Amino acid sequence: MVTKVETKYLPLASFFTKVTHNEVTLTYTAIENIVGLPLPNAAYLNITWWKKSKPPSTHFSAWMNSDFTIKEIKLGSSVTFVKETDVINVSSTNTEDILIIRPVELDDARFFIKLQHEVDLEFDFILFGKDEYKMSLQSIRKRIVEWKQSKSTSLFVGILNGEFAGFVALVPGPSPRASHRATITIGVSRAYYGKSVRTSLLKKAEVWALKVGISRLELTVVEKKEPTLAIYKKMGYVVEGTRSNSLLINEEYINELYMGKNI
Repeated sequence: MVTKVETKYLPLASFFTKVTHNEVTLTYTAIENIVGLPLPNAAYLNITWWKKSKPPSTHFSAWMNSDFTIKEIKLGSSVTFVKETDVINVSSTNTEDILIIRPVELDDARFFIKLQHEVDLEFDFILFGKDEYKMSLQSIRKRIVEWKQSKSTSLFVGILNGEFAGFVALVPGPSPRASHRATITIGVSRAYYGKSVRTSLLKKAEVWALKVGISRLELTVVEKKEPTLAIYKKMGYVVEGTRSNSLLINEEYINELYMGKNI
């Protein structure tokens, strides 16, 4: 019997719908990353919080609606879930990649800064170089509040297997005549390249854009980032112009390509 899931645990419910293994272990941190909020104190102090299966609380529906139950609890550390129904037996030692994309939350601020720094440190071809773009926890939390209050600006984070893997931000045009278009800024940690994170974030951006009446998306990419450029082209983005010598990195001038897609 499927029961209603508490709103804040919907991302966790989405995670379990994608699990194909009979068994999965999640750390407390991974669960909080997926949900975007800290678990209640009871989850850290009492095994009974995890064992509950009756209202008024319905957090358990996040996993029980997908036929998972609790196998083992290490308080404050991890929880192992097991599927009761008959499925193809897949060894729990094998890994599977489960990506959850959700709107950014206030409690993501610290993780978002860490992710942004990872992206900055790993790539030479970015607008801001190492240590050039300083972000304080307070400033990011303020921006998150603004993003969440806006109907046309949004920021989504990609959580792969409980870890922050990437983000995509959408900012609408600066005037009423340009309100139908939005600029995309996307960042993916190198550790998650080859996991379709960038592609999934782009798809999420398009779905959200259509919902709010945006019919055109724009982005920029440096000319030398050929693998990333290939992904954008595959997703239907077209090079519409080149800004020659737009960036100076390591004493070398780099061209920047403008790309757009009508959706």
